[in-house]
Amino acid sequence: MPSGDKFYSRMSQMMGATGLRWVGKLNIPLYRFSGGRIGGKINEAPVLLLTTTGRKSGQARTAPVVYLADGANVVVIGSNAGHNRSPAWSLNLKSNPDAEVEVGRERRPVRARVAEGDERADLWRKHVEQFSGFEEYEARTDRDIALFVLEPR
Repeated sequence: MPSGDKFYSRMSQMMGATGLRWVGKLNIPLYRFSGGRIGGKINEAPVLLLTTTGRKSGQARTAPVVYLADGANVVVIGSNAGHNRSPAWSLNLKSNPDAEVEVGRERRPVRARVAEGDERADLWRKHVEQFSGFEEYEARTDRDIALFVLEPR
């Protein structure tokens, strides 16, 4: 069996976008029940729960997302494991940048912005150092993968 980031990358290819959504839906209650001890990491990369407002429904939508701590900010990548469609949460953030992150048992409101230029390049490099699967995800798709900086509000 492959180990590390390659395992998750292969699993995401095999499951497809629908499978990833189901795994995410199962992860949310386990994460909350355990305060992030279950479902709070992919290898060494930390996972948070991101709650956005659905751009069509207006309803709260929660997704587990790998993140990078960057001072008071957290940074997330809309890779969708390299699938051709952006994850719904990233489309939601573009439509309504106000969201909530849950790290362990701590919840806090944030406002998202898309990182660009040198800032994006630097944050991408740091994210890849933490979870190398992002390089493979980027190679697998032709779309531009958004990188979001979630700032406290």
